[in-house]
Amino acid sequence: MKLLLLGKTGQLGWELQRALAPLGELVALDRHEGGDLSDSSALAATVRRVAPDVIVNAAAYTAVDKAESDQAAARQINATAVGVLASEAKALGALLVHYSTDYVFDGSGDQPRDESAATGPLSAYGRTKLEGEQLIRDSGADALVLRTSWVYAARGGNFAKTMLRLATEREQLKVVADQIGAPTGADLLADISAHLIRSTRADRTRCGVYHAVASGDTSWHQYAQHVLRRAVAKGVTLKVVPDQVEAIPTSAYPVPAPRPLNSRLDNRRLQQQFDLVLPHWQTGVDRMLDEIL
Repeated sequence: MKLLLLGKTGQLGWELQRALAPLGELVALDRHEGGDLSDSSALAATVRRVAPDVIVNAAAYTAVDKAESDQAAARQINATAVGVLASEAKALGALLVHYSTDYVFDGSGDQPRDESAATGPLSAYGRTKLEGEQLIRDSGADALVLRTSWVYAARGGNFAKTMLRLATEREQLKVVADQIGAPTGADLLADISAHLIRSTRADRTRCGVYHAVASGDTSWHQYAQHVLRRAVAKGVTLKVVPDQVEAIPTSAYPVPAPRPLNSRLDNRRLQQQFDLVLPHWQTGVDRMLDEIL
């Protein structure tokens, strides 16, 4: 099996290089090596040259706030280029693996959404990611679309690292408490992807949209407190201890792109379809913290 991985240097792409390597011949590219999603013609040429059995697209325009003022670029990378990949996958008979987001929903209510729930993105980022999903579906390509949320990794920047830095620098820390979701490790996503690729290559009826998130849910405020408690337990000296982190509403922290308040995604379909157990979000966060602390 030959696999083409796009976006190899991102948090997810880095973990995918590890997880996909045992499956076959892996061609991993970044935007400077022919994997530039901003150039549709060059991207199509790359896919045809590599002629993979599986295309894994870990590249995306993820600057949520910048997308509000840079919608053309966000749409090119998150939608138009994804449509190109889907068309090329269809022509090759290849399996396409693509990652989407909780931002395709409007964030209303307080219950986890399953894959059949009505979409309603609030932001340019969410709209372009949803358009990418729709282009994949319209292409008729065999595809796995994995919606995820609050992705982090030990490598690169993440929310936990930011909280640790601020708690050692500042006398006060305020964190949004009314956005709820599941922090999901890039390593978990990569391992899920490898398992799904093997299973779906053997049974293409398993193609479709799945919610791929860690189990459980939390707020950003509770997430921050958990991170700081873990740091204190490991002997890290903080200026702001966990119980001193102030909970604030989203309205107190205005940003260009609206955030969904309810980012809960129901992952039961993925677990049942592929006989997997997705661990609680704290399991992955604690492992990441053990690595960086």
